[in-house]
Amino acid sequence: MIAVEKALELINNNIKKTDVIITIPISKALGYVLAKDVLSPINMPPFRQSAMDGYALGSVEEKTFDLIGEVKAGDNTDPNLEPGKAIRIFTGAPVPSRAKAVIMQEKVEIQNNQVLLQETVLPNANIRPLGEQIKKDDIALPEGTVITAAGVGYLASLGITHVQVYQKPSIAIIATGNELVPPGQTLKYGQIYESNSIMLSTALTDVGFADISYFKVEDEYDITLALLENTITHYDAVLISGGISVGDYDFVGKALRALDVDEIFYKVKQKPGKPLYFAKKQGTTIFALPGNPASSLSCFYIYVLPALLKISGYKEYHLKQTTASSNLKYAKKGQRAEFLKAYAEEDKVTILDGQASSMLRSFAQANALVYLPEDVTEINIGDTVQVINLP
Repeated sequence: MIAVEKALELINNNIKKTDVIITIPISKALGYVLAKDVLSPINMPPFRQSAMDGYALGSVEEKTFDLIGEVKAGDNTDPNLEPGKAIRIFTGAPVPSRAKAVIMQEKVEIQNNQVLLQETVLPNANIRPLGEQIKKDDIALPEGTVITAAGVGYLASLGITHVQVYQKPSIAIIATGNELVPPGQTLKYGQIYESNSIMLSTALTDVGFADISYFKVEDEYDITLALLENTITHYDAVLISGGISVGDYDFVGKALRALDVDEIFYKVKQKPGKPLYFAKKQGTTIFALPGNPASSLSCFYIYVLPALLKISGYKEYHLKQTTASSNLKYAKKGQRAEFLKAYAEEDKVTILDGQASSMLRSFAQANALVYLPEDVTEINIGDTVQVINLP
């Protein structure tokens, strides 16, 4: 059994960024990481552009201008705007090449087809210059950028339709256990609803993973062995829920050993989630998670998700951590490090009731985990604690 810090170190040392680069439409690129610099094919804006509704002025020395027309967004004319002349203009419209400034409409009066300025206007006021945001052939977004909704919009505004990104891993989720039945069926005595696979897949899709497959296997060695061999062969990552402990009907560990995987570690000195397993085989990353739901989700956020994000090219792949003042007292009952479901608000954090590894109710109300290292045995009100923010 190894310490939390050692487990994190071993995962980090054994997980590498993928070298597979794919080209995808920007409409599908949310959450992907750019594998190449994206260069702007145009100046943005591609013409001098009005920053607001108002009037384009042929000079800035006069106070009165003759109104000679208008230019709206989308027009492709370039009126000859002489000194002493003005044109009605709208936000986003092309500014006439001879215009010296744009004055906002609230700062003028219109009388007898003349524009009367109520204040002095400076040269180039309210005009977005050619290439103000970015110039042609400059780097629009560098390699390593995680594409957000704003990034998609930005690239679209430059006329870009496709980008090169690091391929995200394909993921198999395997739920083990004779007692598990899908939600919606009537429970028989001794059965429980299987929740871990939908919980883990939802957590994955929430951060942008889409190539996910699900499998259910009963507690039989030969079936477990065959399914693990198949998924390890065909998927980049395999997440196994349950069956990794040492009970008579826990066959996952035995099957993985038979498949000659490269076991990196098994069991971490932590609560919840002691029976966490990490291995590799032929480029496939394998995590066997505890069957208890809260243990499984805690291990997912602390270990599995960072590994998958690192494979996908993320430079910052661990959940964000802060510190906060505890609102409650808490005392450990053992020597292991602990991850406690909590609710953080500003600089305060409250450790929630229901910390058992089988309980998801408190996890459903949590927005953070409080981490207590092995050497911390209790927390008092007002103590500063380490907080891991959940997505």
